[in-house]
Amino acid sequence: MKDLKNILVAIDFNDAIGDLLGYAESLAAKFDAKIWVVHVADPDPDFVGYEPGPQYIRDFKASELREEHRKLQSFCKTFIDDSIESEALLIQGSTVQTVINEAEKLNADLLIVGTHKHSFLHNLLNESVSLELLKKGNIPLLAIPIAE
Repeated sequence: MKDLKNILVAIDFNDAIGDLLGYAESLAAKFDAKIWVVHVADPDPDFVGYEPGPQYIRDFKASELREEHRKLQSFCKTFIDDSIESEALLIQGSTVQTVINEAEKLNADLLIVGTHKHSFLHNLLNESVSLELLKKGNIPLLAIPIAE
C-alpha cells in the first residue's frame, strides 16, 4: 500500500465530523501523515456575476467566514490528537472543483468525505458531492456513510 503523507478531509458542518476525523486520525497515526481539514464555503457573489453589495453585507460575510474558520480549527483540536499534525482550511468556491483543486495543491494521498444514504430514485435524480468527487478526482477516495 502506498504511504499516506497528506490526508484531506472535506467536511460540511454536520454531525458526522467526529466520525470523519476519527477515520483520518486513525490513518494519520498509522502512516505519520498530516490531516488537512477543508470546508468549502459559498463563493462571494461577485464571483458568480453579482455586484458585491453594500459594505455592511461584505462585513457580515467576512465575519461569518472567520467564525466558520474558528469552528474548523476547534474541530481539529477536539477530534484530532495533538501528536498528529493537522491544519484547517476554509476556502470559497464551487464545492467539487475546489476540493479537487485543493487536494492536488496539497498533494493529498487520500480524500475522506461523508456520504448520505439515499434511495435509488434519489441517487438517480440527484448527484452527490461524494459521487462527483469520485468521478472527477484523481486520488483515492474514502466515503464514510453518514446516518440521517
